[in-house]
Order: sequence, then structure tokens, then C-alpha cells
Amino acid sequence: MGHKTLTISEEAYEALARLKRERESFTDTIIRLTKKADKGSLLDYVRSLEPDNEFARIMVEILGEREKVIIKAPEL
Repeated sequence: MGHKTLTISEEAYEALARLKRERESFTDTIIRLTKKADKGSLLDYVRSLEPDNEFARIMVEILGEREKVIIKAPEL
């Protein structure tokens, strides 16, 4: 496999480094992130994320609020 050298800003490097997982190369990170865009489904993206207790807590809270909403059909 060949290699290419890219020049990116410090800001872009730091953003990519934050998304990089432990023991993952920058190449692997870029491939993982660009494959997500190809999937096109929000559900696929969420399933690909690492488990996140804060995200789960927020989702449970949102679903609880949705259960409180009552939708009435208009009277004709």
C-alpha cells in the first residue's frame, strides 16, 4: 500500500486526534469516519459509537418526555 503526505492545520489535526481511538492509527480513524458517511443512516452511526452513559441518560430522558405528549386528532 502506498503512502501520501497531507498537510492539515493544527486545528484539523487536533480534531482528528480527539476522534482517534486507542490503538487506532490516523489512517484507520479517517477510514472509519469516512465509512460512516457512506452508511447514510443515523441509526448505523449511533450503533457504531462507543457506549456512552451520558448519551444513554439523555435518550431515556427524551423518550420519557415523549410519552407525556398527547396528540389529539382535530374535530371535523
